[in-house]
Amino acid sequence: MSTETSLTILVVILSVTLAVALILAIVLLVKLIKVADALKRITEKAEQIADKAESVAEFFERGSAMAAIGQLVSNIAGVVNRKKK
Repeated sequence: MSTETSLTILVVILSVTLAVALILAIVLLVKLIKVADALKRITEKAEQIADKAESVAEFFERGSAMAAIGQLVSNIAGVVNRKKK
């Protein structure tokens, strides 16, 4: 086998290896882009859920404050009624 034939075979092997590596890199890049997109959607959904949970917490916080004010008014009314008797 001559040197020229050996070099030709080596070039073919390296070219095929490079082509396979490029194809695998492209496929991997596409998959990574899809995963990043899915993570973005999951993050947006988690933010929406957190915002809703925060709104619910604020609602209950305001509700408990109103209940406390109602209890205070009730206590004052009870004390006034006892003083009248």
